[in-house]
Amino acid sequence: MLKGIVASVLASVLFGAIYYLSPWLQPLDGEQIFGWRVLVTLPFTSLLLLASGEGRLLRAVWQRVKAEPRLGWLLLASAAMLGVQLWLFMWAPLHGRALPVSLGYFLLPLVMVLVGRVVYGERLSPGQALATLLATVGVAYEVWRAGGLSWETWLVAVGYTLYFTLRRRLAIASLAGHWLDMALLAPVALWFTLRAPSTWPQLAEHPALWALLPLLGVVSAVALTLYMAASRWLPLGLFGLLSYVEPVLLVLVAWLLGESLQPGQWPTYALVFAAIAVLVADGASQLLRQRRRAADRISTKGGQE
Repeated sequence: MLKGIVASVLASVLFGAIYYLSPWLQPLDGEQIFGWRVLVTLPFTSLLLLASGEGRLLRAVWQRVKAEPRLGWLLLASAAMLGVQLWLFMWAPLHGRALPVSLGYFLLPLVMVLVGRVVYGERLSPGQALATLLATVGVAYEVWRAGGLSWETWLVAVGYTLYFTLRRRLAIASLAGHWLDMALLAPVALWFTLRAPSTWPQLAEHPALWALLPLLGVVSAVALTLYMAASRWLPLGLFGLLSYVEPVLLVLVAWLLGESLQPGQWPTYALVFAAIAVLVADGASQLLRQRRRAADRISTKGGQE
């Protein structure tokens, strides 16, 4: 289990590093960085796909698309949803919008809890219900204070929820599905690097980009590998709890980049952070109860023998 925890935390650290790396890639703008991120990550993701053995699943997906052409449109929709999120992730730090995006990542698990309850009929534990209530109060306060949450926050919290819901419906293995998303985004990404003004001459004018762009690809691919490995090595509950490390790091990166909370925003963030703390405590409590029950079953079975 320890190696799973280490893998999950390292993945979150690397995702935070990508966030911090964005401003160093100037004079590229957000769209251009998005394009290059897809192009430099795809080769490494392809190697990971082949090494994992999931490459053979792509043929099965192609057979499904031929039998059901509508699936092809759903795959394009999945890629487009992910593309928007990747673009926003690279665009926000360049435009002083890292904090609103970070808030979206904090709200994302709570929105997914609500969708699980409403769409899939999943029951909320008392802790999840309390966390949802705290987050709702925080969001309501921000809506009252500022007239609404920023579009960046809504785009992350709602957009990623729709993406994960669609991915669940597509029922494609995680790494193979991610590779498909990136491969389908490649033509758009290439266009972003070639459109006027083309970024290719800028590579010659800024030699540092020759090192930074491959670094971006490697970090993205390694972060994905560690994230996928952690999802296999850890119990689902603990894996979900550790996912909260990333938005905390994104807030720290936003502060490092010079952003700060407005005085009136503190209650919103305090309530959302409190909601996350309740979810973490509730999840840890459930994990402990599960381990105790498993230990009791083992001891009971041993006693019977």
